[in-house]
Amino acid sequence: MSENVVHLHKPTDPPTPDTAPTVLTVVPDAPPARPVPLWVRSGRAIKTAATHERTRSTGRAVARHASYTFNGGRIVARRTWDGRTGARYERMIRAAEAAGNLEAAEEWEERLTRFRAARHHRRMDLLHSPVEAAKGVAVGAGMSIGTLVALGIVMAINTGHVGDVITPLSATIDFIALLIRIVQIVWGPALTIGPFLALLALWSVGRKQQAAPNWALPANVRNGEGEPITPSIVVKALRDLGVPALRNAIKEMGDAGASMLGPITIAGCGVEVDVTLPSGVSTNEVQNKRRKLAENLTRHEHEVFITIPQAARTVRLWIADSGALDEPIGPSPLVTDETMTADYTKGKAPWGQDLRGDAAALSLYQRHLLITGLSNQGKTVALRSLALWLSLDKSVQFLMGDLKGVGDWAMFDGLATTLIQGPTDEHVIQVTEMVEGAVDEMNRRIQAPPGTVFPPLIVLVDEAQVAFMCPAKDEDKRPYGGSKANSRYFMAVRKIHNQGRAVNVLMWQGTQDPTNENLPKLVREGAHTRASLALGTESQARMALGDKAVDGGAAPNLLRPGLDRGTLVVASDGITIPAGQSSITVRTHYIDDDAAEAITDRAKALRDGVTTLHAIERSEEHDSLADIAAVIGDAPRVRTKDVLARLATRNADAYGGWSFIDLKRVLDDAGAEPYKSDGVMVVARDRVARALANRDTDGSASAHG
Repeated sequence: MSENVVHLHKPTDPPTPDTAPTVLTVVPDAPPARPVPLWVRSGRAIKTAATHERTRSTGRAVARHASYTFNGGRIVARRTWDGRTGARYERMIRAAEAAGNLEAAEEWEERLTRFRAARHHRRMDLLHSPVEAAKGVAVGAGMSIGTLVALGIVMAINTGHVGDVITPLSATIDFIALLIRIVQIVWGPALTIGPFLALLALWSVGRKQQAAPNWALPANVRNGEGEPITPSIVVKALRDLGVPALRNAIKEMGDAGASMLGPITIAGCGVEVDVTLPSGVSTNEVQNKRRKLAENLTRHEHEVFITIPQAARTVRLWIADSGALDEPIGPSPLVTDETMTADYTKGKAPWGQDLRGDAAALSLYQRHLLITGLSNQGKTVALRSLALWLSLDKSVQFLMGDLKGVGDWAMFDGLATTLIQGPTDEHVIQVTEMVEGAVDEMNRRIQAPPGTVFPPLIVLVDEAQVAFMCPAKDEDKRPYGGSKANSRYFMAVRKIHNQGRAVNVLMWQGTQDPTNENLPKLVREGAHTRASLALGTESQARMALGDKAVDGGAAPNLLRPGLDRGTLVVASDGITIPAGQSSITVRTHYIDDDAAEAITDRAKALRDGVTTLHAIERSEEHDSLADIAAVIGDAPRVRTKDVLARLATRNADAYGGWSFIDLKRVLDDAGAEPYKSDGVMVVARDRVARALANRDTDGSASAHG
């Protein structure tokens, strides 16, 4: 039992009469610490040393350089074997057969036959070479000795000394002895240093080829960020894709797997290469492995695009430079060029850039348009940029419905004939009646005389899914939303899709998250230009772009929501698409609200002035008799057919659906009945003027609609 220790504690304050006496505290002794066994301390030290970063780096360096030397020897041996045998030709034959290229296989077989014949000829020559060499040496030595003796005789005659006859011969013998002496001196060190030089050469070959395990390579090489794309990298990426038939075919090809590849060409901010797949490997097997292929190429998934060109069993790979797609593209020419104008018929809207970095321009001539994508991915900006360009053609008219209603289209006030903004059912009703009015205008144009040229009328509805999902019904119980035959918005859009293109009445729609409920199939397929931003699933991509585009490689569902904002996959004949592809990826220019207002100000300056309606006035009264008098003008009489056409032009909403019976009713009530003249029904100016002058002050003679 340990003894207790007594500690004396003195007060810390200065001593005073009231200070308490010194305090005695008894503190028991702490038990002594147990010593750590030596084997534990040694184990910890070994573990620390073994796991230290310096130790690990040293181990990787040793493994790396040892692998360089060993694998360098394998590479040199393989090259030597290829040079001495027909192995290279046999690999090329197998590669051509695997690729299904029989012509190339026959050509390589011919080369192999010529190589074997030449090798056989060389071997036959070797059988006779020793005798020929001995004869050559004997003859050469005899001639050399004879020459030296003759030279000695000449010297002896010149000097008069007989001993000079052997002087050239003895000098030659001394020179040969000197060479032998030099070889004897150098031979020993050469035998010692030679193996080290050979190992150094093998190490250099292995280092150049990076012939070491990936974990042993330096960090900058191991990460591979920004690594240039070479044929060997593409072949290795395909080999490790996890497709057994592809892996086995490449294995049979050996190093000649690069024969599958076309030229690797620079394409914008990346490179492009066509890969002809071996027999037994389908293109969709590679398409379905896009992420793994990208990772094998040391790229992110969004940096590799796989499309299907026209050639059979071929995939086209576009591989971006690392990080290039995260860099913004330049501003729109609409912003930078204040003198730019538009031409609806022959021009193309500057929309952005394709993946190659080339300008992507879209023709809008007689093409219905649909843009879809998830919320907040840049759909409205992409759609608005097309309308901004087209507004610079002063002949173009706009009817616009913004069912989001947050001011994204406010700059078109004073430019569009109608601009309805808001997300409620009442706004949907207004937008539906606006589209139905466009249908009436379309019908009027269709009935016009052949050859009549009509100005473009763009009917634009943003957030169209709000209209399709609207539950409101009219007084006849017809729903405004939905996709049934009695749905007013759906049927109005379908009518424009069916016949509007011929008379320049076009339907543009932007919608979110395409499904059968908020974007009916018939409406999707009625658009000539279909574009999609980032989507959630492949089924949505098929709804947005169609099966043909998706089967051809279009994959808006693989775009990154938020990160690829403004990037569109476009299927349209109005944009230049590489041969053999069904779609193109476009990175659109971003035009903010201030820049958009500046562009619309320029567009308004081109026009005489447009009064924009913000609602459809359904209860507005029209003085039909006065309107009839106005359209007759100064002519003494006008055919009833022409009066109806002029009334529809004057006010399509009021008179677009009028027939001869409606016109006759108003004229009969006013006492200005139409009559026949030269076999056709006409309306007399005098009769209408008299009816206007004589009608009662309460307007009983006029018809209001």
